[in-house]
Amino acid sequence: QVQLVESGGGLVQAGGTLRLSCDISGTIFGSDVMGWFRQAPGKQRELVATIRTFGTTNYADSVKGRFTITRDGARNTVYLQMNSLQPEDTGVYSCNVYRVEWSKNYWGQGTQVTVSS
Repeated sequence: QVQLVESGGGLVQAGGTLRLSCDISGTIFGSDVMGWFRQAPGKQRELVATIRTFGTTNYADSVKGRFTITRDGARNTVYLQMNSLQPEDTGVYSCNVYRVEWSKNYWGQGTQVTVSS
């Protein structure tokens, strides 16, 4: 079983920065994909960024060049560094682990990010 706990959300002005953390308990398989998703009010949840255990990353076009996803394998933690935040980045950010072998998703409870203009 994999459990995820996010932290680091908050209120920030446009142009500001935040760093989200996702503490993962349980065993991570080498084929797992870890990532961050977000959901704005009235909108569907969307992918923000993913990282594989061997380091390959992927970003939504809307955050490329502003957000960076990293992973600390020793601490079993995934981070999302968010720079140059804009009001459209507002939403609930959720950590995700997708277990490819089982086609199973694990989710954290989410953390609110609010960017004021």
